[in-house]
Amino acid sequence: MPERKPNLLINEKSPYLLQHAYNPINWHSWNSEAFEIAKRENKPIFLSIGYSCCHWCHVMAHESFEDQIVADMLNKDFISIKVDREERPDVDHIYMAVCQAMTGQGGWPLTVFLTPEKKPFFAGTYFPRSRKYNRAGMVEIIAQLAGKWKEDPDRIREAADQVITETTSRLLENRSGGVVSEETLHEAFRIYESNFDAEHGGFGSSPKFPTSHNLSFLLRYYQKTGNARALEIVEKTLDSMHRGGMFDHIGFGFSRYSVDEKWLVPHFEKMLYDNALLIMTYIEAYQVTGKEKYAEVAEQIITYVLRDMTDEGGAFYSAEDADSEGVEGKFYVWTPDEVEDVLGIEEGDLFSELYDITESGNFEGHNIPNLIGTTMESFARRKQIPLDELKQRIEAARVKLFAHREQRIHPGKDDKILTAWNGLMIAALSKAARALDKPSYAEAAAKAAEFLLRELHREDGRLLARYRDGEAAFLGYVDDYAFLVWGLIELYETTFELRYLREAVQLNAEMLRLFGDEEKGGLFFYGSDAEQLLTRPKEIYDGAMPSGNGAAALNLLRLSRLTYDAKLSQAAEVQLQAFAGAVASYPPGHALTLAALDFAYGEASEIVIAGDPAKPETQHMLRTVQRQYLPNALLILHPPGEAGEEVRKLIPLVQDKLPLGGQATAYVCQNFACQAPTQDLEELENLSSKH
Repeated sequence: MPERKPNLLINEKSPYLLQHAYNPINWHSWNSEAFEIAKRENKPIFLSIGYSCCHWCHVMAHESFEDQIVADMLNKDFISIKVDREERPDVDHIYMAVCQAMTGQGGWPLTVFLTPEKKPFFAGTYFPRSRKYNRAGMVEIIAQLAGKWKEDPDRIREAADQVITETTSRLLENRSGGVVSEETLHEAFRIYESNFDAEHGGFGSSPKFPTSHNLSFLLRYYQKTGNARALEIVEKTLDSMHRGGMFDHIGFGFSRYSVDEKWLVPHFEKMLYDNALLIMTYIEAYQVTGKEKYAEVAEQIITYVLRDMTDEGGAFYSAEDADSEGVEGKFYVWTPDEVEDVLGIEEGDLFSELYDITESGNFEGHNIPNLIGTTMESFARRKQIPLDELKQRIEAARVKLFAHREQRIHPGKDDKILTAWNGLMIAALSKAARALDKPSYAEAAAKAAEFLLRELHREDGRLLARYRDGEAAFLGYVDDYAFLVWGLIELYETTFELRYLREAVQLNAEMLRLFGDEEKGGLFFYGSDAEQLLTRPKEIYDGAMPSGNGAAALNLLRLSRLTYDAKLSQAAEVQLQAFAGAVASYPPGHALTLAALDFAYGEASEIVIAGDPAKPETQHMLRTVQRQYLPNALLILHPPGEAGEEVRKLIPLVQDKLPLGGQATAYVCQNFACQAPTQDLEELENLSSKH
């Protein structure tokens, strides 16, 4: 069989697009030339959107996109365009809304047929090659739509116009018609509590996503109200997720979601953003409860990220696939015989008994290691093994199993670097560094920040969205700005390097300029300088990731308090009001905006440590504050000399806050009034914990 020639996708950088470079379909990337060809030849568009680690994208690729008959049909009657949703979330966002409007559901792969003017007239997700499971097949769909286009393209254009009208009204509906207040926070808690799965943790039934920003809100709510039920929900969910198979007990890190309600069987792909958000929540749970197990989980996730997901330049890769050798989960599952071969009979039996590895299996005849039925403590008691000894033996076994697993064929890795997701990981590592007093985590966060500011920040100040193989491309979206600003604020509060705060202020100003809606408030998803698509949406709903608008609201509030910039405070107020209707209609769908509301309506404070950072007493004061859970407090270092002068220029609050008697001194301020300064660590801990 002659070697197949590549299509135009061979010139792309996206791992997802490159996966399709040798399909027999004449794929184009999303570009003006493809649409010009469609107009010139009067052909409709076949648009396929997915991402490199998407299992059902792989299935559809093998069934249909590698099939010569399907390819011939598409090449004859359509112009085919392939889009990586992680490079072009703007395109994905709009056509996913179309799919949901037309079919009531969405997902990936996303399949949409368009007029040459980019207007959709048919949409769906996965389709098999031929009809099965009562689902239409690609062969039938292509033939039917090609025929209808040839018969009456004007009628199809009319139908497409109606779809666009309906979708646009949904995306741009007025969301400001509600009222939000502290009562909104209580209403959110009531709904979270009613949706909570008390038996297995998490919310609702299967599938279950980690959505750790919901748990982070509940930790805030617990701290604010003392409502023990909020903490119970968080702890039950964090414990259940970690014990389940969604956590990789051999190599660490979390998969994207669980297909069952018990967190046993994951959808095995691992996403950078999930792991970043989970680091933050487990760290916060550690700060709230003091329980070391939560710190340990956070450190295990970080071990995975720094080992497997970090570029040599310091930035972080996007994802790892669910599949290896064409089989979902094959890399991660075990049999008792394989465990025994690696560990020997005694240690193998011990490990298999603890982690539910049996002859019958818990996943398609194989086993996903999990602790759903037990804990290390209860297992140690039952086996009459001292807990410390058991932990040492299990860890030694895990290391051997990991080394053995490394010899397997690995799942594919999406090694593109996304600004938004890296911003989340910078925030996570920064929070972990200060809570756990781990400077190496701060160094990793700083290295990633330097990479983004060097490689994805144009000379004119414009942020770009994606870097791969030496190329930075795609104008940054609101998530890129909001999440990177978030990361830089956290990095400043960890390292007290003032340049990170300066960068955050500048990027935040650019974000408001490029994405702001001066008429109705809020931030559009893509910039005023970007390709203008069918409509220009704003996103406020928190799905698997929190929304850029929610993150921006919290950033604006924090930066306004740090810099005393009244314009930022006003922008934050406008931001919250712009989406008041959406938030009030279903508060739990907007966890990060709820966090911003808590900051705005709560008792936000600033804690200034005035002193020489080289002196131990200054470091002790900083550590006293950093290890605490203080979601609405901002920590500022005011050093002596020229460095202090630079801080005073950016953060006016510190002007009169100096070390008393040459000794490190803490000032705790709230609502623009400060408590009496203190040099006593215990008093500082008590003062700051009240804020």
